[in-house]
Amino acid sequence: MPSEPAPMQRVTDPARLRALAHPVRIELFDILTERVEATATECAEITGESAASCSFHLRMLEKYGFVERAEARGREKPWRIVARSWDMRPDRDSPASLRAMQELATLGLDAEWTRTRAFFAQADEEPDEWVQASTFTRSTFWATADELAQLSRDLQTITDRFAGRSADPSKRPEGARFSRMVAIANPEPWSSPFAGTAPMDAGEAER
Repeated sequence: MPSEPAPMQRVTDPARLRALAHPVRIELFDILTERVEATATECAEITGESAASCSFHLRMLEKYGFVERAEARGREKPWRIVARSWDMRPDRDSPASLRAMQELATLGLDAEWTRTRAFFAQADEEPDEWVQASTFTRSTFWATADELAQLSRDLQTITDRFAGRSADPSKRPEGARFSRMVAIANPEPWSSPFAGTAPMDAGEAER
């Protein structure tokens, strides 16, 4: 029987980041994160891809250390994620790592905004209590890099209060519904008129 998934795994390797940067693989990665485990056939039913396509992409995710085989269910061979949570960010000393992260982040954002737009597009079909419980929040503030890093860490753990409910349905309160939170904390680009004054480089400082 496979060991329990790791609590957290950090990924900076450009090859691994690039391997995940594919729309189908991101979707499969999300499915296994949400469902704990699933077979290629079950993934195909959710994604609309063929079972063969899902099998191929799941094997690629296995090759790069994102998923692994779970305990067999008779003839069924499910997959599962290898860590409960992930920290994917570039290696500061590797330009290739940064480029891979940029590609992965863009695809991930596209997927999340598609899901968010789908909810708001059919909000008139939702019970009012669920519409009122939802939010689209934006904030602006001034912060140092250390302060922004702490805020990012806080956001990464804000949903820990709901831990265990995916794997164990008995932990879900009556009326609970599968929900999502997307949180992004980043500074304005220096090219933005709201960013303030860009820092001087070493040459400018000497002059």
